[in-house]
Amino acid sequence: MSTDPAPVPPSLEVSGLAYAYPDGHQALFGVDLTVGRGERVALLGPNGAGKTTLVLHLNGILEAGAGSVRVAGMPVDKRNMAEIRRRVGIVFQDPDDQLFMPTVREDVAFGPAAGGLRGAELEERVMEALKQVGMEEYAARPPHHLSFGQRRRVAVATVLAMRPEILVLDEPSSNLDPASRRELADILRSLDVTVLMVTHDLPYALELCGRAVILSEGVIAADDRTQDLLCDEPLMRAHRLELPFGFDPRSVTVNSG
Repeated sequence: MSTDPAPVPPSLEVSGLAYAYPDGHQALFGVDLTVGRGERVALLGPNGAGKTTLVLHLNGILEAGAGSVRVAGMPVDKRNMAEIRRRVGIVFQDPDDQLFMPTVREDVAFGPAAGGLRGAELEERVMEALKQVGMEEYAARPPHHLSFGQRRRVAVATVLAMRPEILVLDEPSSNLDPASRRELADILRSLDVTVLMVTHDLPYALELCGRAVILSEGVIAADDRTQDLLCDEPLMRAHRLELPFGFDPRSVTVNSG
């Protein structure tokens, strides 16, 4: 009898996902996307391509019209919803959508406490998450006293405290000054977690994600090494993706995961 361990299921498997909003607007037309455990993948595409709609299916905020979504091998359905929402950590673009408690510590403790953690175990989980984002010294601070970049890091910590399978980041570099942008990149590189990063910041995608997919008009139009996609000028033009002036993706040495 074989004693090989069972293969680890991918962090994310999206198969034939289609979705139309109640007003009839069809946002997704059969999306197939697999993200392996520990991969970091950038989700690129013009506004209105369906990126947010796709993300909202990953933890069941929206329910598939057709097709399926699995997280760590589990179907995203009502039966698994509590566990799916623990495993899929979404960090929204505006940290103030996620920070609503009087102190940083209470914000980071909120999810694990709701899941039943108490006492020393809860405190340990909170401090572990804050340490991962370099914010442990700010545990007693009110979030609204922090800079925007610090608040975004705390928002990441609120999700990491749940020990997610996959971290979904919506425009993580938006509104950050260059130093905060670099600090966040260092943090994201250090995390042992699967990352799906929705971004218009193409240099950031290149720096952090070895693979990128382009979602355009509700379908995956391309899926390749990030550097190869960004160097394909006709492809980029066709999907309204524009590199910053003077930025040459060929000049970047990529060592991202």
